[in-house]
Amino acid sequence: MATLDDYEAFVAIVKYGSLTKAARELGRSLQAVSRALAALEKDVGVRLVHRTTRRLQPTSVGLTFHGRLKIVLADIESARFEAAAGGAVVAGDLRLGASTLFAPTYIVPALAAFMDRHPAVNIELVLADHFQDPVGERLDLAVRIGELPDSNLAARRIGVLRRVAFAAPRYLARHGRPERPSDIKHHACVIRTVARAPLRWTFGGGPGEELVEVHARFSSTSAAACNEAVAQGLGIGTAPLWQIRGLLDTGRVELVLIDFEPEPTPVHLVWSSRKLLPARTRSLIDFLAARFPSEKLG
Repeated sequence: MATLDDYEAFVAIVKYGSLTKAARELGRSLQAVSRALAALEKDVGVRLVHRTTRRLQPTSVGLTFHGRLKIVLADIESARFEAAAGGAVVAGDLRLGASTLFAPTYIVPALAAFMDRHPAVNIELVLADHFQDPVGERLDLAVRIGELPDSNLAARRIGVLRRVAFAAPRYLARHGRPERPSDIKHHACVIRTVARAPLRWTFGGGPGEELVEVHARFSSTSAAACNEAVAQGLGIGTAPLWQIRGLLDTGRVELVLIDFEPEPTPVHLVWSSRKLLPARTRSLIDFLAARFPSEKLG
């Protein structure tokens, strides 16, 4: 039988005309959204969406179904918030996970503002450089940077991060500036070894996406070490723009291949979908989501 998640996925698919965009908006994996559509069509017994190579279009039945669902889902969401807000006190302890480099710049100032608004809330911030598991690590909430794997976690996207290629001016003066992604093959590169595919860099997005094999002259598990190595002239590197903002502003590095940047990296809040959220957790989720309304965190 179709679930509420399946209905929400269908509404997002119709809205965006794409499984990928719907998954990104919902904070779910592409596979999960595709399965949700298949489960819903099986449950109702009719085709709801026409699939083409470029876009998903609702059938006439699907369009009518979508209109009814939007009203129902809006009523359910309103009921949820009314119930959660009824007499709830925002107080108690919160345990939040985030990345070591990202949290001090973006999360801590937001937490300070939240705690100023809710003085009865205490927060423990747990920093790590791996994808934290809210259930296994006893976290009320975690900030995740990157595409979400298929899981039973609930999620809400709060922003996206621009990922850039960069190099030191002296490296570029000595070795030349790459004009297109394929030029990277002829340059020394600085590699962060914990990346999923450290020796393959992605440029561009959509149909124009290009994977380039790179040569590592310097590598490290540390993002800070890699960024500094680039600033020292050891080669070309890639990183989220927010990580190298200081190096860029002081002229120690320059951006390269700006016209070929990959799709922005999403940032999500994730939490266990198996338990009812207390008012303090729901309030923090809403607060952080509202904190970054432009979705551009770096």
